[in-house]
Amino acid sequence: MNFKAVMGGLTALLIAHAAVADENDVKKAVGPVLEQMFGPGIKVDGVRKAGVGNLYEIQVGGDLLYTDEKVSYLMTGDVLDVKAKKNLTDERKQKLSQIKFSDLPLDLAVKQVKGNGKRVVATFEDPNCSYCRKLAKELQGVNDVTIYTFLYPILSPDSSEKAKNLWCASDRVKAWNDLMIDGKQPTSGNCEHPTSKVVALGQKLNIRGTPTMFFADGSRVPGYMPVAMLEKALDKGSANIK
Repeated sequence: MNFKAVMGGLTALLIAHAAVADENDVKKAVGPVLEQMFGPGIKVDGVRKAGVGNLYEIQVGGDLLYTDEKVSYLMTGDVLDVKAKKNLTDERKQKLSQIKFSDLPLDLAVKQVKGNGKRVVATFEDPNCSYCRKLAKELQGVNDVTIYTFLYPILSPDSSEKAKNLWCASDRVKAWNDLMIDGKQPTSGNCEHPTSKVVALGQKLNIRGTPTMFFADGSRVPGYMPVAMLEKALDKGSANIK
């Protein structure tokens, strides 16, 4: 949910509430407030002390809000460490977005091995994604990598059909590269395919756009990366495997 849009650009909103004492109390108090403001079904995934002043961090999916110990205010926006010149909100979001690479169901992905395949990356891509095509072209210049491509059809009405046809191709890697590199559409195919499972997985991981990449250390990168940045991310990910 885009809280900034819902709150109309406000950075704080006064809410009358009784004082609370710790993280559990904050979580209990802030849940009803969020439902009152944004509607039922808002799930608070976590509350922790933000480590800045008396702020508490509230996690809702991939979004972060902040409140005080009395839940008197809700705040959206970034918390910046002026002295260290760091965006603490961005750092926290990056940490929260990390996964355990070994938990990914890699059998649901198209597997492509280049060179010794020692470095690994998992990508979530839509067959109709223009930036996925750019990424595929960049990956042509990357060696010694294993690429797991999850066909994640979220962009266009025919994305699911293309994902199914790609999975059912006799050579999935060739069919994928033919589409991404040369624009050759996959032929129709019928087989058991994991499209619905991949969509459910992407939703669970809060993947909102394609391409989205995960490296061996669990770090997440949403969007396209040029080859030089890809090489650095692959090396860093392989050196910091969790």
